[in-house]
Amino acid sequence: MKTIRIVCLFFVAIFIFSALIGGLFLSLKVEASESDYCSAKSMCVMESSSKRVLNSKNMNTKLAMASTTKIMTAITAIENCNDLDKKFEISPKAVGISGTSLYLRKGEVFSVRDLLYGLMLISGNDASVAIGEYVGGNLKNFVSMMNETASKIGAVNSHFDNTHGLDSKTHYTTAYDLALITSYAMQNETFKEIVSTKNIKITNADGKTRYLKNKNKLLNSFEGCNGVKTGFTDDAGRCLVSSAERNGMNVVCVVLNCGPMFEECSRYMQNAFDEYKLYDLTKMYNFDKSIQVLNGIKDNVEICTYGKYLYPLKESELDSVKITYNIDKTLEAPIENNQEVGEVKIYIDKNLHFSEKIFTIESVRRNSIWQKFFDIIAEW
Repeated sequence: MKTIRIVCLFFVAIFIFSALIGGLFLSLKVEASESDYCSAKSMCVMESSSKRVLNSKNMNTKLAMASTTKIMTAITAIENCNDLDKKFEISPKAVGISGTSLYLRKGEVFSVRDLLYGLMLISGNDASVAIGEYVGGNLKNFVSMMNETASKIGAVNSHFDNTHGLDSKTHYTTAYDLALITSYAMQNETFKEIVSTKNIKITNADGKTRYLKNKNKLLNSFEGCNGVKTGFTDDAGRCLVSSAERNGMNVVCVVLNCGPMFEECSRYMQNAFDEYKLYDLTKMYNFDKSIQVLNGIKDNVEICTYGKYLYPLKESELDSVKITYNIDKTLEAPIENNQEVGEVKIYIDKNLHFSEKIFTIESVRRNSIWQKFFDIIAEW
């Protein structure tokens, strides 16, 4: 009887132990799953220079984007204003706009540059209208300019109805389009300087000062963060477009309708920096830097390329890079400096990504009696 009891206790112990271990593994599995979980309705992570998408979720779904609209407002204004420091008077149409406000007053005088800080740091809806009226001549014309700029950038699934992002059925974008727009805008030094500013004060013509603090918390908490814009409306939910640069690689992250927008943007950008590195693939070229010359005063001529091609890759993807060369085997003198002698192509996963010509970097005269005679005359 005692033996039976011991055996029963042994199996009970095994059962309890198995349950505990199983629960532990289940817990670990849930935690791992949660670390990959994306609460955003739509998301896109893009490397800015190549426009390569590094991570995404529903990135082509058309959604409201709230005040991330102002990225387009700002870059359109910067590109179409001849003098950002010229001051102008605020019209009544720009006063009392609903939502976040700079609290502009009719007749106040500001420069476009100061209003751009009010637009991008504290998300002033009234500043967006004032800028649009001044730069576009009227608001309708400026919104048309915004849509033209979006089309030029390639944001074909976006449409803008206004300058501020307040909800409208025909005012929408996608996470992919917004990443494209932001990557484009971040190439502009003025835009980049404004959206990376943490704090600034602006002063109107009467000497009244407003102190502005950027709403983008990642500027203070994420290494390399250099912009760009937060947003919220009832339809759009919480939206964030962030940008960060490390080791020469700039990453843009867009999350639309995302509760923990700062936390998730941080995680996606960190993952991108952990997994990818920006490579100059032209440094992988491996061809002879000279070509044999026939009937020349030199036996060889030096050759080179001038291009540079940067592309983000995981270390495991380097083997997918293939480079082909088509170069003349010999050249007949005379040869001109900067003469085209071949072409190099870079493929990634059998897709052509980049090609450029190969050129001579010196001239080579023909080796002949007449050439020697002319050389002697020239020296004499």
